[in-house]
Amino acid sequence: MAGLQHQDDPLKMSHGETWKMQHERLHVKHRGHEAMHAEMVLILIATLVVAQIILVQWKQRHCRSYNRVTLLQMWVVPLYFTIKLYWWRFLSTWGMFSIITSYVIFRATRKPLSCRTPRMVYKWFLLIYKLSYAVGVIGYLAIMFTMFGFNMFFRIKAEDSMDVGVIMLFYGLYYGVMGRDFAEICSDYMASTIGYYNMGGMPSKNLSNDVCAVCGQKIFVDVDEEGIIEDTYQLSCNHIFHEFCIRGWCIVGKKQTCPYCNEKVDLKRMMNNPWERTHVLYGQLLDWLRYLVAWQPIIIGVVHGINFSLGLE
Repeated sequence: MAGLQHQDDPLKMSHGETWKMQHERLHVKHRGHEAMHAEMVLILIATLVVAQIILVQWKQRHCRSYNRVTLLQMWVVPLYFTIKLYWWRFLSTWGMFSIITSYVIFRATRKPLSCRTPRMVYKWFLLIYKLSYAVGVIGYLAIMFTMFGFNMFFRIKAEDSMDVGVIMLFYGLYYGVMGRDFAEICSDYMASTIGYYNMGGMPSKNLSNDVCAVCGQKIFVDVDEEGIIEDTYQLSCNHIFHEFCIRGWCIVGKKQTCPYCNEKVDLKRMMNNPWERTHVLYGQLLDWLRYLVAWQPIIIGVVHGINFSLGLE
């Protein structure tokens, strides 16, 4: 009798017993609903397929508008869930990132463009890129650390170490995606303003051999001249740039063509150090995750709306 009372009283039950009781109630609630569940799964699969086709066609036909809307989605959707779920830590980092990035975008879109702006822009987004990479790797290692049970050696609860790992991995990937997309927008604006790059046609200026097309400054500077003194890099098309500028253009700004002639850039040739090639893979991973971050919540919302309209629970 005492045992039955113990099972019926949630306050006296252990965590495992509570979970087992909730699991049994869930089974009782959904017993006989197999056909409904199968229908919901089919709706989910069909919506995902249709959404994927629409997004691919949109990207192919109107790439610029697709990228802008995707970026807006990535910026706004996490903010909605942050406020709804009271994730103040994320909201504070999101606010700091938004304020600084807004100022950087403001500087990048001014005309005439200051000679120091391109370098400032690429430095900021390169910092975001490196920080996101480091935080993401640490988060991944924390998850692996927990899954292999190493947290027990340091007397850390598995829930705590797993939470830290997941949060850091999310922060790294999210701000990595955001930074690369904003850097791409700034790169387009700055290069078009300087005049040696035109995304849709011919550049408005002819490029001379002693000018970097990314920042518009002289490549070779005399001792008594004002300018940027640094290493240079020559692409396979024979155009020469400041090494920092062309790396910012290709790695941070997501461009894989020469800023002047649009010839394809071999990123593997640019990355002489094997450790640097991981940045290319990381960039490709971030581009793939844009779809999950931006459109997955919208697609799931559409699925819930269809299920609700059809009376599926």
